Amino acid sequence: MQIEVWSDVVCPWCYIGKRRLEMALAKFPHWESVQVVWRSFELDPDSPAQQPGTLEEMLAQKYRVSPQQAAAMNARVTEVAGEVGLEYRLSDARPGNTFDAHRLIHFAASRQLDDGASERLMLAYFSEALPVGDHAALARLAPEFGIPEAEALAMLKGDAYSNEVRADEARAANLGISAVPFFMLDENIGISGAQPVEVFAGALQQAWDSSQAR
Repeated sequence: MQIEVWSDVVCPWCYIGKRRLEMALAKFPHWESVQVVWRSFELDPDSPAQQPGTLEEMLAQKYRVSPQQAAAMNARVTEVAGEVGLEYRLSDARPGNTFDAHRLIHFAASRQLDDGASERLMLAYFSEALPVGDHAALARLAPEFGIPEAEALAMLKGDAYSNEVRADEARAANLGISAVPFFMLDENIGISGAQPVEVFAGALQQAWDSSQAR
């Protein structure tokens, strides 16, 4: 059984959704038969490599809300993240363009290391002030999920895996996916958003039953 997950490294609900899916999989009796595949989605493809200002300022401008409302949005998602064991430090976040981060995840996927790469990059962005559009910063994390830093940096300096990122995004558009996280189970069952663990558990069982009935 395959689960495709469209997400962005800087999407706070994507990291929460990832953790909730993992919690459901941990209780799923057939978890060893499940393959999770990470698909690229850019929330802001026109973003510069490094956004000026703070995340709160960026959110206030993007959603046309006050700085206080943006801070409240961050506080809410930080609280929800804490419920699944994630410690967000959004006041320190350094948002920017995520295209190269997605290329790095595809590079990791070529060695079956994409889950570790997705996890490490999200943790670094949400909790460790990773400048997500910086090649050197991304490459420094690569050894932690199994890729030598020099190899990661060399890849990032070129255009490798650009086509793979664009293919994921094109497929998302063809499927009508306009927001993330989005989970597709066996190209049959779609789950939009960071749903409760119970929703993921039910979808896993439904997809498994359907696969066995074929």
